[in-house]
Amino acid sequence: MTTEQPTARPAPTRLWCERLVTPVGERRGVLLTLADGRVADLQPVAAPPADVERVAGWTVPGFVDTHGHGGGGHDYATLDVDEARAARAFHRAHGTTTALASLVTADLDTLVAQIGTLAPLVRTGELAGLHLEGPFLSPAKKGAHTESLLVPPTPEAVDRLLEAGDGTLGMVTIAPELPGALAAIARFVAGGVAVAVGHTDGDETDARRALDAGATVATHLFNAMRPIHHREPGPVPVLLADERVVVELIGDGFHLHRDVVAMAVDAAGLDRVALITDAMVATGMPDGGYTLGGLDVVVRHGEARLVEADGSPGSIAGSTLTMAAGFAFLVSLGLSIPGAAHLAASTPARRHGLEGRGTIEVGGAADLCVVDDAGRLQRVLQDGVWV
Repeated sequence: MTTEQPTARPAPTRLWCERLVTPVGERRGVLLTLADGRVADLQPVAAPPADVERVAGWTVPGFVDTHGHGGGGHDYATLDVDEARAARAFHRAHGTTTALASLVTADLDTLVAQIGTLAPLVRTGELAGLHLEGPFLSPAKKGAHTESLLVPPTPEAVDRLLEAGDGTLGMVTIAPELPGALAAIARFVAGGVAVAVGHTDGDETDARRALDAGATVATHLFNAMRPIHHREPGPVPVLLADERVVVELIGDGFHLHRDVVAMAVDAAGLDRVALITDAMVATGMPDGGYTLGGLDVVVRHGEARLVEADGSPGSIAGSTLTMAAGFAFLVSLGLSIPGAAHLAASTPARRHGLEGRGTIEVGGAADLCVVDDAGRLQRVLQDGVWV
């Protein structure tokens, strides 16, 4: 994997980790040997050797964010590759060692151009793939997407995006009740692209049909989809219960109440929940005015909302969350550090087929985050180099 790396410190070759989260659980006192950006060896050693760098606290897999739009004042929806790299660097510093870049709804010409800008970053490994969150969304659940640019997933539109991506598309969000949606889901899946059910006003039947057609992800579960009613359940119970689905949760305590996050994790289990940020350009920036997909956004107390015609705050417009903050939020709910690592790294990596990512094991990427007992990020290592 080729990425831009800091050069101020030499890459460590051996680390002694006080507490290490591996695919089989927590291990104490582990000596990691790193080579060529990979984990070359992993051995129990009770005490740190004198010539080895000691890592206190918890060493967990580097975070994997499969849904984020930008951060640090920078946007992935751009024709400037350096702008995209700056957004990636911001989230890397906050623990995201693997990321899909999400694009909001735009006209097809613009999306194709944006894909063309980002695709080289996928091919060099700086990004793990691209996520198209639009334009195949329900106008009734559009959220922070421009309604006039929403279109049905016609075969022509689907094929044009697949051709533009040329193997770099990792995921596309589709409202399954739209005309042609089921055929589009099958076409994307056949093209190697994961399909997510989201921004949907469809019901439980629409959700089941989407899964049978090949959809395997729920875009930010609960948000921008028909809510649960005791006589009209909608898509949420289906997506929570079906073993084929990984459900995204925005772990900021604003998009979802703490109790709802805990309920969803209990219902789906650690192997089917992916922590995401849905972060936008304002992440890590002061409160104020920003844009998302050409729409005006106001951020107050770290909460991003669209600006209505009268100037008042409207629908939620992405988040200002980092994976580091999301990880600590999960721990604050009572999740163990290994449990939070499942949601922030292992599960999204495995469900999206990101081999060598999301776990700490021999042969895997030397992508690590160090957190304290409260889940607060202390250090980040990517490809064997401290960030």
